[in-house]
Amino acid sequence: MTKVDLPAVNQKFAIEGHLNFNNGPGGLAIAEIGNLHASANIFLQGAHLASWTPRRQQPVIWLSPLARFAEGKTIRGGVPVCWPWFASHPSEANFPFHGFARTSLWEVAETAKLDDGGTLLVLRLPPNEASLGVWPNPTPVEIRFTVGDTLGIELVTRNEGAAPVIIGQALHAYFRVGDVRQIAILGLDGHPYIDKLEEGKRKQQEGRIRIEGEVDRIYLDAGGDCQIEDPSLKRRILIGKQGSHSTIVWNPGAEKAAAIADMGEACHANMVCVETANAADDVVTIAPGAEHKLSIRYSVENL
Repeated sequence: MTKVDLPAVNQKFAIEGHLNFNNGPGGLAIAEIGNLHASANIFLQGAHLASWTPRRQQPVIWLSPLARFAEGKTIRGGVPVCWPWFASHPSEANFPFHGFARTSLWEVAETAKLDDGGTLLVLRLPPNEASLGVWPNPTPVEIRFTVGDTLGIELVTRNEGAAPVIIGQALHAYFRVGDVRQIAILGLDGHPYIDKLEEGKRKQQEGRIRIEGEVDRIYLDAGGDCQIEDPSLKRRILIGKQGSHSTIVWNPGAEKAAAIADMGEACHANMVCVETANAADDVVTIAPGAEHKLSIRYSVENL
């Protein structure tokens, strides 16, 4: 993996009082954003948002205390970018799980101080020999982070080829909660879902989602917004989205969390994944010359 020339990147893209690029944990390059509204850290490897904390709020995004930071390795927590497929590749079992974007080095394309005091960071994923070996399609992809009192993330895929391209994708967000057993997830009542804990059995959601143990579900035809009500932290996390027809809800439970080396048994109680996605039945076909935008907007309000 090519090393980041931090002095050159800072000279071109740093914004005084808003944005700097530094060496983060494990020597990985990281964008450090701080403005009047919020702070955020984003690794260039994987375009991986590791934190977002609005002013006068506790952190909204969960990062494992046992997370490992190394070149070409995944980071447990934050908002990993799953692209251009979600979970296992549909036909090649040896291809990277959740695609290659989350372990690839992205490059800075644009930064800006916004009129409302927020900060814009745009990253793009350049093709390389390894990625072309598993994904030869001419599909430039970029991600746009808008950091303020709300957090916006937009993943844009363009098809510059002569044939349609099918992609799966997810913004695999880990949210910090006070006690996962007390939260409720709203917005998915009545939607069908694939229960991955029961060999893909199809079920129907009834009412709010409660987390009482391990949960691993892909909610289908779920293009609407979601909420996480968290009485322990006395707040509600609002998840607004566009260009997404699936929502994944995941928590490993105590037993599985204990078996995950970069997580640990106790960690499951303070996180829940509510992922904005196009997965399973809801993958996206992009016509030649067209583009697809997967967008989220996170915000927080007090209960």
